[in-house]
Amino acid sequence: MTESSSNITKAKYSMGDLVLHKLFNYRGVILDIDADFQMTEEWYETVARSKPPKNEPWYHVLVHNSTHSTYVAEQNLSRDISHEEINHPMIKMVFSQLKNGRYVNDEKFN
Repeated sequence: MTESSSNITKAKYSMGDLVLHKLFNYRGVILDIDADFQMTEEWYETVARSKPPKNEPWYHVLVHNSTHSTYVAEQNLSRDISHEEINHPMIKMVFSQLKNGRYVNDEKFN
């Protein structure tokens, strides 16, 4: 995360939440959160065609049935209530299990 935790509290979603992309209709899981847009202006002009706000949270999302992740503005996401697993090779590297409709990491770190 690029900002302090207090700034992240305005984010609608948390790491491990299942989401659905409203425009492109794919499912995914939140991997990380930026309090505001952190990519380049060139990336924004080329990729963010709907021109979502830069001063609101953006999310790194592992895409279901894929090997890549995406960077998505909060306004383009909705909660995925299917509670179905996400098929992505990085899932087991980051999360320990899908529990009550969201991914968690039950491992304790020192």
